[in-house]
Amino acid sequence: MIDLYCERISPGLLGEPLNAVTNLAFLMAAWLMWRRARHDEEAPTEIMLLAGLMLAIGIGSALFHTFATRWAMLLDLAPIVIFQGVFLWSYTGRAIGLSRRRRVIIIVTLLAAITASLPFTAHLNGSLLYLPALLSLIVLAAWHFRNMAQARTSLVWATALLAASLVLRTVDQWLCPVWPAGTHFGWHLLNAVVLYQATSGLLAATRQSARTGGAPVAHAAR
Repeated sequence: MIDLYCERISPGLLGEPLNAVTNLAFLMAAWLMWRRARHDEEAPTEIMLLAGLMLAIGIGSALFHTFATRWAMLLDLAPIVIFQGVFLWSYTGRAIGLSRRRRVIIIVTLLAAITASLPFTAHLNGSLLYLPALLSLIVLAAWHFRNMAQARTSLVWATALLAASLVLRTVDQWLCPVWPAGTHFGWHLLNAVVLYQATSGLLAATRQSARTGGAPVAHAAR
């Protein structure tokens, strides 16, 4: 049994109740985004895919915090990496308008950075694995804030919440002596909002791109 978090003090399916049940937040985020996209004619197909990946993230994480096995860990991590790739591919294409070649380079770079961080998962409680996602989101948030007419702060909020959730993920083991429940459950709650906010930003950027012929707001009037 894999024991990575403060809350697990005993083996068994109920060893991490808070870490397991808080994955309902991902299911809620998935449902809310699916409902929005279903009623939005301008929503690209990737929005539905990202909503489905939010659902997969919640289920995979719940399985990992219940069974705490290697196969469950794979089901936990795989949807997260796929979500990052799909979001980055869609945003850089639909919002920024990068060519397919440049987007391939970006995705390969992201995957290489994630792979390079794998040997260091023992440091900072494994949070280094998510540093490439944070850095990517910082860049996209700056571009989004500068160029979007609506939902300008959606990616800014997503970035801030991801940074805060990484802190909670990192300090989980350190706080065991004073907070036995740990703080990993906060990582789940905040990250559900991160995924929803980021996807909302993509949806807003897609709408604007459709209405301005693909030109960012800062350049559309020129």
